[in-house]
Amino acid sequence: MTYADLPALRVDVQHGVATVTLDHPPLNLLDRTLITSLLSFVARVGDDDTVQVIVFDSADPEFFIAHGDMAFLTDPSALAPDDSLPPGISNPLQLLHEQIRALRQVTIGKLAGFARGGGNELLMALDMRFAAIGRSGQAQPETLMGIYPGGGGTQYMTSLIGRPRALELILGGELVGAELAERYGLINRAVPADELDTFVTTLARRVAALGPTIIEVVKTAVGAADYTRPDISAESAQVARLSFPEVSALAHRLLAAGVQTRAGEQQLEKILNEVLTS
Repeated sequence: MTYADLPALRVDVQHGVATVTLDHPPLNLLDRTLITSLLSFVARVGDDDTVQVIVFDSADPEFFIAHGDMAFLTDPSALAPDDSLPPGISNPLQLLHEQIRALRQVTIGKLAGFARGGGNELLMALDMRFAAIGRSGQAQPETLMGIYPGGGGTQYMTSLIGRPRALELILGGELVGAELAERYGLINRAVPADELDTFVTTLARRVAALGPTIIEVVKTAVGAADYTRPDISAESAQVARLSFPEVSALAHRLLAAGVQTRAGEQQLEKILNEVLTS
């Protein structure tokens, strides 16, 4: 299987582990290019018998995935339901994340930067997540943009951390560091930054060595015991309640204030709150 033709991704397969490095300057935005490449990767890797574990990381030391492209908000048609998508799925982000969740391989996120919005939804769609202490940050700031986490975030976060904490983080739009993320259950473990690479590599190779049969047996059995399975169709049904002209107007204000620039993304929550209250 070859992956060299996928824009914005670097894929390296060793010891049964595919390391997928997101490399989409300047911010690793989850735009059409990155979404399309990830969908293509997922479609291929599902049939790749040489891969038992998939690790997602980033070439950018500051951003895993900044968030979804603001162009999805400035164009009102971008968030409208697409009749070509499977039943219950309302947008390509949900499709991508649900396809990742359905992979037979074990998926692991290695976080040493910011993952906001769709970037954090992608992380939450993975089987496991590990984050660098003092370097990582996770947030769902969509409510401050006049929308809601519609890439699976309302469902994945609630399944991981429970209803009260999901409401806190989604409605509050707070940036969460590795230690609080671990305490809440948003990640598996907060790891010292200088140990993260070794920790994830060791775990991934140990799991890959188990072989496909035991991995699939365990994933199936553990999945059957999950009584809080996300209901993506329930999330999709809410999109009709948004006022897209208002969403687009707010998105233009946020872009003018510096959102989706490298300097602006370093203090995104501050900008969002300032614009929202101005």
